[in-house]
Amino acid sequence: MKTKVLLLALLSGFVFSVAAQEYQPQVGFSNEAGYKTNFKKNKARDNWFISIAGGASVLLGDQNGEADFKNRLNFAPQVSFGKWFNPYLGFRTQLNGGIIHGFEGDGAQFMQHNKYVAAHVDLLWDVTNFWAPYRESKVFRLIPWVGFGYAQRFKTTESYDRPRTESPTLNAGILTAFRLSKRVDLNVEIQGSLLNEQFNRVEMNHLTDVIVQWSAGLTFKLGKTDFEVLEPMDYALLNDLNGQINSLRAANDELSKRPVSCPECQETVTEVVNNYVDNVVYFRINSAKIDKNQQINIYNTAEFMKNNNAPIKVVGYADKKTGTSDYNMGLSEKRARAVAKELIDKYGISSSQITIEWRGSDEQPYGENSWNRVVIMSANN
Repeated sequence: MKTKVLLLALLSGFVFSVAAQEYQPQVGFSNEAGYKTNFKKNKARDNWFISIAGGASVLLGDQNGEADFKNRLNFAPQVSFGKWFNPYLGFRTQLNGGIIHGFEGDGAQFMQHNKYVAAHVDLLWDVTNFWAPYRESKVFRLIPWVGFGYAQRFKTTESYDRPRTESPTLNAGILTAFRLSKRVDLNVEIQGSLLNEQFNRVEMNHLTDVIVQWSAGLTFKLGKTDFEVLEPMDYALLNDLNGQINSLRAANDELSKRPVSCPECQETVTEVVNNYVDNVVYFRINSAKIDKNQQINIYNTAEFMKNNNAPIKVVGYADKKTGTSDYNMGLSEKRARAVAKELIDKYGISSSQITIEWRGSDEQPYGENSWNRVVIMSANN
């Protein structure tokens, strides 16, 4: 009964250590494409940005095509404020405006000076972090976006009164970001806005008016700037361990119903045979660092070797869904050597008792991909 209680205590402690073990997170990068990676949800105050830009705008439609292109260009200031929810998805609100020139009359002889202001909310999609592995330090990012908003042209009093006009807008564009530092990007952007045909008060039976803008500016990042990769808990392992705990608890309940002593029964002496079962050391993805909760497996192997003067084989592996074959071969070697070094330096095992091998991801001892981030220690008979 004492043995059952001891096993239950040890197994419960191991499950707790798996759930609460020290975790070395991946921050600022991922090993797989962004859409294949789970990221930790950022806090409300993290990953905000503000952008200030300026450029040129031009109104398309009506009789503008008959005017000189230089007369159609106008200065277009922009201010944006937004947030990234993960490395590839975000939103922003942008305010822009200025003057747009409209033309009417034969040969576009009459030019309007229309002052306007517009605001729109946009959904940002960073395709470079979506299709490729996420890197906070990426020098270049390509970000298409779509949005909707509102625009207002103010009343004009040039040759005659033109009342103000309003229009909902559909917006789309492409933003390119060049990293200057951890908190500053250089932006170059092109965008277009669809408005109703009467926005500039010139009606030519067109479907819409269109404002096109080219701009360049700076983006300043606020709060935390990177994202943390979230590695899901191995629930299959936890469920298996919890099942073992429940079985031991049931056995303990059964044992507690028996008499404390049994004087009429002779104690049976059982011969102990030192059989060794393969031990494993699990590793984090893309890591050769031994977690604290894995030390019990190395300790048990070291005790077996001391008590039986037995040699063992230490074989390192890597999972095939992460990294290339060549990279994984090197990673599995680092894992195997890390375990062997722990046996030698911490537990006093002679190096002559240890055979070290590594097999990368070319050989997978387990059907579950994540289970293959291991070193297997087996008796070297």
